[in-house]
Amino acid sequence: MGADGAVRTGIDAAIGVFDSGFGGLTVMRSLVEQLPNEDFIYLGDTARAPYGPRSIAEVRKFALQGLDHLMDRGVKALVIACNSASSAALRDARERYPVPVIEVVLPAATHALAVTRNRRVGVLCTASTANSRSYDDAFAVATEVALTTQVCPRFVEFVEEGITGGPELLAVAEEYLASVKRAQSDTLILGCTHYPLLSGVISYVLGPGVNLVSSAETCAQSAYSTLTKAGLLRYEPREAVREFLTTGDAHDFRGIGRRLLGGLITDVTTVALA
Repeated sequence: MGADGAVRTGIDAAIGVFDSGFGGLTVMRSLVEQLPNEDFIYLGDTARAPYGPRSIAEVRKFALQGLDHLMDRGVKALVIACNSASSAALRDARERYPVPVIEVVLPAATHALAVTRNRRVGVLCTASTANSRSYDDAFAVATEVALTTQVCPRFVEFVEEGITGGPELLAVAEEYLASVKRAQSDTLILGCTHYPLLSGVISYVLGPGVNLVSSAETCAQSAYSTLTKAGLLRYEPREAVREFLTTGDAHDFRGIGRRLLGGLITDVTTVALA
């Protein structure tokens, strides 16, 4: 839907971006950088976040409700910006919707596979993503790769509190990253969209020899490729429209969003999902 309230169709329609809450704003930032002429509608299900500790069935249900809402607004493509939601709902979404569906798991795994030198790859993720084994499935074709998966629930708390440094975070990072160090992984997937905001402390703990793969950046690259192949990419310079929706408190969303990503966040509207 455009700024004038008219429903857009085809190449003129917006791209819908769904996340469990705030973490997908890192994907949104990468999308805006790589697709500056596109309109976006971002929906964060903050009322029911975090998705990480929830069951796969519950995450699938919530994600499809959010994606249904975006489809009702006439989007031309869907981006599932949440690793947990991608892991739980991708197959259903691609069967359910007649538009391209872009996710975060496979693009990140593909990039990690391309850059690893010693074929040892780490994945930092939520419990829901780990339980889904979506990254194990993504690497199934590369049987020579040793995958180390580490669940990092407290990282989300630090990010949403705006904490990106300090002794407490450093101690937690040392604990979480110990398994990656022991495995001597030379490549690490930041498999939750909150985690790129902690890349500084993660790099500090692991050292410069470890490649960090942001699922946010690889998802945006996948979106560019998908839209180009589908003939849906808007490449003419224009003033794009970015709309932000949340299932929670709009004031809180705006405040945390601006603290995390600055001026990218403008007006926020609260919506209900069912």
